[in-house]
Amino acid sequence: MKHQQRGISFIGILFIGGILVFGGILVAQVFPTVLEFQAIHKAAANSATAGGTVGEVRALFDKAAQIDDIHSVTGKDLVISKEGDKTVVSFAYNREVHLVGPAFLLLKYQGKTK
Repeated sequence: MKHQQRGISFIGILFIGGILVFGGILVAQVFPTVLEFQAIHKAAANSATAGGTVGEVRALFDKAAQIDDIHSVTGKDLVISKEGDKTVVSFAYNREVHLVGPAFLLLKYQGKTK
């Protein structure tokens, strides 16, 4: 009786390993941008609840941006509006992550406080 070999080949292991390494590198480069987005959203929400005027909201956001080391958005980039009696702060920005050679990954972030 012949036994048929089963399993994955060495080339298959290398291919899957390469995909996993590329995915890990990509996640390692994108993760800091997600953390920055969360910090921006938190700073915008805190500024919207604490500030009364547009100038106050922008100044509070700029102070929070200095503390949290936020560079993608400044107080001037915020769109501040009133919905009923609540101050709503919205923002949008793009981040580019360099992959390899001339290839970049463009991430578009936007948020709005409730």
